[in-house]
Amino acid sequence: MTNSSVLTLACVGFNLPDGRALLTGLSYTFDARTTGLVGRNGIGKSVLARLLAGQLVPGTGTIRAPVVHYLPQQLDPAHYRDVAELAGIAPVLSALQRIEAGSCDEADFALVGDRWDIRSRLAARLNDAGLGHLHADTPAASLSGGECTRVALIGALLSDADFLILDEPSNHLDARQRRLLHAELARWPRGLLVISHDRDLLRQMACIVELSEAGLTRYGGNYDFYTAAKAQEQDAAVARLEHARTAQRRGEADLQLQAQKQAQRVARGNRSARDSNQAKILLGMQQQRCEQSSGRLQQQGLARRDALAGDVAAARGQVQPAAELLLMPPDAGLTSQKQLLALDALRLPFGDATPIDLHLSGPRRLALVGANGCGKSTLLKVLAGQLAPAGGDCRVHLPPVYLDQHAGILCPDSSVLAQLQRHNPALGEGEARTRLALLGLDTARALQPAGLLSGGERLKAALACVLYAERPAQLLLLDEPTNHLDLAGIAALERMLRQYRGALLVVSHDEDFLGALSLDGRVVFAAGGGVTLTAGDGVPV
Repeated sequence: MTNSSVLTLACVGFNLPDGRALLTGLSYTFDARTTGLVGRNGIGKSVLARLLAGQLVPGTGTIRAPVVHYLPQQLDPAHYRDVAELAGIAPVLSALQRIEAGSCDEADFALVGDRWDIRSRLAARLNDAGLGHLHADTPAASLSGGECTRVALIGALLSDADFLILDEPSNHLDARQRRLLHAELARWPRGLLVISHDRDLLRQMACIVELSEAGLTRYGGNYDFYTAAKAQEQDAAVARLEHARTAQRRGEADLQLQAQKQAQRVARGNRSARDSNQAKILLGMQQQRCEQSSGRLQQQGLARRDALAGDVAAARGQVQPAAELLLMPPDAGLTSQKQLLALDALRLPFGDATPIDLHLSGPRRLALVGANGCGKSTLLKVLAGQLAPAGGDCRVHLPPVYLDQHAGILCPDSSVLAQLQRHNPALGEGEARTRLALLGLDTARALQPAGLLSGGERLKAALACVLYAERPAQLLLLDEPTNHLDLAGIAALERMLRQYRGALLVVSHDEDFLGALSLDGRVVFAAGGGVTLTAGDGVPV
């Protein structure tokens, strides 16, 4: 491990444009071990990545970094001329062309370095990734979102950087492409920091670092080690809270007993004074001493109560709030005999042209799986009525509700509460607020414009609108719903969907997510065309 594979932060702070502090006093050293960075949405993971890459300047503190290659989460093909520029190798190719044309400029030779075979390496990588139809001069605007991500990943792996920082690199990748990514990252010889909610990818990391309000905390193992350690931390925090509460109860009992004894002493003193023949001045002095003693004991009691309450508050602050969300799913009224949809010789407008024959009945819960570009998302849009089929017959016997990863059914300028009441005018404001609160959307979020909510909050709000509508959704179509959720948001969505009682068709490449949904089968898009319906155990039905 060399210093060139080390990123060091010393008391780093960063403020948002409105002056609010996002990161405060971060001190940490990222070494050459493969590291996964996790944390809730909005905590500042992507901002931290840009700080480490030198794209942002910290407001306080210092960062020592070697040559870093940063791959952002969002890539807009319109910002790049061609594949070479998207991959970050355009300057090297230009220098190579100038040398081949006779240039003796030392700067060109320095730029090329040892990468004389960069053209063939790019072509080989593109071919291995299933992108052999692309070339260095292919216009970036012609690429799909998934192709754009894959080309940028190839560029990162071809770089001579001392440190790679990848922000959600597995988004838009299918199962095969994710396996290739895992293999490539396992071979990467230098520093690597991966920001991700992909639990399978995080299992490949040597350690996990969590960014929270408390700063950066390292867990010396992969994702499974991290979740086990977090559970142990939570158990220990709950035990400390119970211990503090027990100490508070005992302390309160001691203080009450002490107060009773003091009251008894005062009462005895008063009776003794009444029965004695002492001078009034002596009796006054005794009463003054008694009052002073009572005052001291009262002050000590208040201080002890404050200390015990402070211990309880501190212990409570270490306990993560319960993440259980409650969906109140209406009865979908779907019997096993109720026909759901019928596809006969259906041909999709995009993707594979092989006719699809599929008949489904009852409250089925199915995943649509297959390689990118095979037509999964297109089929959902056809079922939702957003696209017309190229041929064949498509009959959907229930009103479908289509939700993409951006929760596009929500109006960004209107509050969630107002939109829920528009979907169900009979739902009173109090009941609507209660239902949103049970989903983790408190009053402040319920009254915010939907466009200001996080991705996970928008999905919850969209689900509330369709499931609590005057006519609740009986057929839910979800397209890659976890792409922009953090780990807590994914867990919440999993819990909500397990409670949903209607029919569900979901497109996702996240096997952990699909495994948590209690699915009863899969619609598998075959590599050679067509689809196969399998049971939960993968056996064709």
